[in-house]
Amino acid sequence: MKIEKLKKRLDRNRPMTTVTLRMPEDVVEDLKRIAPLLGFSGYQPLMRAYIGQGLREDLERLDHDTVTALVASLRRRGISEEVLEEALTEVTHGSLQLRRGRCCLL
Repeated sequence: MKIEKLKKRLDRNRPMTTVTLRMPEDVVEDLKRIAPLLGFSGYQPLMRAYIGQGLREDLERLDHDTVTALVASLRRRGISEEVLEEALTEVTHGSLQLRRGRCCLL
């Protein structure tokens, strides 16, 4: 996740919107019961945490799937494993560095 996006997610004063959600009563009761045990002020913050956690997992998985598909496509086009590994290393480390006279992500 990019740093700016992460900073926005950590901001406690992010704009909120109201969402109406129908849920089974027993699920809401369970949420109300366990929220304080998990350190939440109520069941709604716990629901937001659960939704946020699931969303982040799906976003990461989908981003990973996209990268995997891109690498497979580049392999089919004859890009060498060495170049692919170098590119993935650059992207994974995420900092700018000059190397061999050119700017790249490391």
